[in-house]
Amino acid sequence: MSDFDLDLRAVEEHIDDELEIEGSILLGVLDGTTPGDEWLDAISKGNVLVLNVEGDVNELAAGFARDVKESGGSLVHFRGFLLVTPPGVDVSTDRL
Repeated sequence: MSDFDLDLRAVEEHIDDELEIEGSILLGVLDGTTPGDEWLDAISKGNVLVLNVEGDVNELAAGFARDVKESGGSLVHFRGFLLVTPPGVDVSTDRL
């Protein structure tokens, strides 16, 4: 037998550190007055955005939607709101 030593406690502690997500849920209005860079900055800090859409969601989110998707984040338009999440935070639509 080899001298392979696996410390499961250390592995569990490392996994917990990796899964820790920090951030807040930020409520806002998507009406074109806030630059896309500000929304991207909020997402990059681990925040989830819940934005009340006032206008055409495709046009209003054009300044940040592609960057969010390319970074692994999610965007879901639901009942007049746009939910925007950072990478690692998924929005389940299974119950819709």
